[in-house]
Parts: sequence; C-alpha cells; structure tokens
Amino acid sequence: MDSNDQMSNELLKTYLKQGNISLILDGYEDLFSDFDPRPYSKRTLSDDFIFECKKAVRENKVEFHNLELRLLIPKYKRKTNEEVIIRRRLKDFFQYWATEKQEELKQLRIDGVKWLVVGFILSILSTYLIHLDNLIYNLPLVITQPGGWFSLWTALDKLFIETRSKKPEIEFYSKMAKMNIKFLNY
Repeated sequence: MDSNDQMSNELLKTYLKQGNISLILDGYEDLFSDFDPRPYSKRTLSDDFIFECKKAVRENKVEFHNLELRLLIPKYKRKTNEEVIIRRRLKDFFQYWATEKQEELKQLRIDGVKWLVVGFILSILSTYLIHLDNLIYNLPLVITQPGGWFSLWTALDKLFIETRSKKPEIEFYSKMAKMNIKFLNY
C-alpha cells in the first residue's frame, strides 16, 4: 500500500468520524434514478439515495447546526462543473419536499379542525334532539349522535396522531434542505 492510498484511507476515516452525514458513492449516477435519462439539473433522485440519507440522519444523534452532507466520490470521477448542478438539484429537491410536507401537515390540521367543528355541531344537535318527545325526531337523533362522536374522534386522530406520524418525514426534509452539501475525494 503506497502513501497516497494510506493518506486517502486516513482522510476517509476522518470524514466518517466527524459526525456529519457522509455517504460513499461510486459516481454521480448513484444519486439519481437509473430510469431517468434527463440531465442532472432535472433528474429524479434515487430511492436508494433518499433511503440512505434518511437512515444516516436517523442514526446521527448530533444536533443539526451547520451539518454537512458529504458525498465521497473517487477523485478521478469528480467533475466540479457537474457538482454545482447536482448540489443545486439536491437543495431544490429537499427544499421542495420540506415545503410540500409542511403544507400537508397544515392541511391535515385544517381538516382536523373541520372535523372538530362538525363533531361539535352534531353533538349539540343531538343534545337538543334528545330532549324532544316526538317520534319524528328519533331518526335525526340516531344519525347525529354517533355522527358527532365519530367526527370528534376523527378530529382528534387528525390533530394529534396523524400529525405526530408526519413529523419525522418533515424533520428529515427540513434538515436536509438546510444542510451544506460537499463533494469530497476518497
């Protein structure tokens, strides 16, 4: 083993120990879908790459202040002009999905509030109908009483359970959108 290989291995070990997100790639193609022939600026990111990023972020317990996504590529395959385009594509992708997931969460909360209002209205209506002593009011009572309960429980599910289940994905895309992206040799 010559001194360049040994120095390269030491540098690689240093990169991996620094607490940043470091991924070793064979080339730029590892970042993108094999089925998308478009240029790097528009190309779809690989599901494997996204999965590995999620796993690396989940396993990294370090606070996310000024963290870097370090993409380690063999020195002989690096092209700095393409790296600028790829870096922009990655930033745009993560920013788009961070915004999209935030909007989904906002819409989920709005839907939860709507269900809550419907539930309260149906519950109030059934409370009113229960005090009327006419047979004709029994059918609306039978409909509004369970409808009110169903709407209230659905609202609580949307406001608390579903929003909590969306948070890890939102955090992932938000963290990735803020991360500095660097290409390094290995």
